[in-house]
Amino acid sequence: MPQSPNNIDDVLRELDRIVDQTIADNDYLGVFAYVYRRTTAQIKYGIEQGRFEDGRRMEQMDVVFARRYIDAYWAYRNGQPVSRAWQAAFNARRQPITLLQHLLLGMNAHINLDLGVAAAETAPGQAIQQLEKDFMTVNDILAEIGDEMQERLSRASRLLFLLDWVGGRKDEQIVNFSINKARSFAWQVAVSLARLKGAGREDTISGVDETTYQIGKVVAWPPGRLLPWVVRLIHRWEEKDVGRVVALLKE
Repeated sequence: MPQSPNNIDDVLRELDRIVDQTIADNDYLGVFAYVYRRTTAQIKYGIEQGRFEDGRRMEQMDVVFARRYIDAYWAYRNGQPVSRAWQAAFNARRQPITLLQHLLLGMNAHINLDLGVAAAETAPGQAIQQLEKDFMTVNDILAEIGDEMQERLSRASRLLFLLDWVGGRKDEQIVNFSINKARSFAWQVAVSLARLKGAGREDTISGVDETTYQIGKVVAWPPGRLLPWVVRLIHRWEEKDVGRVVALLKE
């Protein structure tokens, strides 16, 4: 059974367990799991380097944030209910979509839904305003590893460049899924939730979950005629062995 993490090292160990499990299952959920593990390691390094105003608080938020994903993963695997956003991401694990879409589905659920909830839980009430600078500092860290991860992902997805070739507005829902925009949305959610308690808070979370679920549907099954065809073509020529995909992401 998974252990509930109490610090960032615990989080890294639990994420390693999930990555190992997805490799054993040859499950595409391993793409997000590894990239999230890589991001968490970079956050830990940022804390150690003093990049945050309050490193202890940032570690606390990181743990609260990670628990939502870790708990959702093992709940789903054990046939237990999860949020609609995670249900959409997990249900797509064997669908003929691209590695990039699998990654973005995980990012969608974890950033658009989980992040705001975790931030509000870490800094409720007026304390949320004191968290803003550190919350936004994470954007810089994500940008630093974003190009690295995209380049490595292209090693396992040799036709990924075709998404850029398709171009245009139809393609933006996948290619231009903006981490910064998602995190800005998550911050708005955090500020709202920090002021709420009881039924009002739960209703707000349910509404965010539904919005995130709808975004996930578009990411997984983009509209139009050309883009779905390109997605199928890219998927056809991608690496199908999840262990190999993770190895390429690590190189």
